[in-house]
Amino acid sequence: QVQLVESGGGLVQAGGSLRLSCAASGLTISSYKMGWFRQAPGKEREFVAAMDKNGISTAYGDSVKGRFTISRDNAKNTICLQMNSLKPEDTAVYYCAAGPAVVSIWVNVYTYWGQGTQVTVSS
Repeated sequence: QVQLVESGGGLVQAGGSLRLSCAASGLTISSYKMGWFRQAPGKEREFVAAMDKNGISTAYGDSVKGRFTISRDNAKNTICLQMNSLKPEDTAVYYCAAGPAVVSIWVNVYTYWGQGTQVTVSS
């Protein structure tokens, strides 16, 4: 069974930082593009960040560019999302995802999804 399990979510003050991790099992992330998405109450799921399978190319949503960084550790079969300068607008459930490496990281097509982890940023 393929599983993507997010961790590291929680409550943080505005301006603070948080690091999310996504541990994969049942698949080897070095064979996939990996991404992060988020969904806030009353909003559609939003693209946050993506990285190609080799860790060479990255893509970020406009709302997080310059503040968030996606990374991967293929040896640990894990991806991370470093979130800095957090804003209350970043409050959402964050999901990691794995998709076909042949699909551009700028195209939001993914095959596997995690259950999500809650991030709450207080004012």
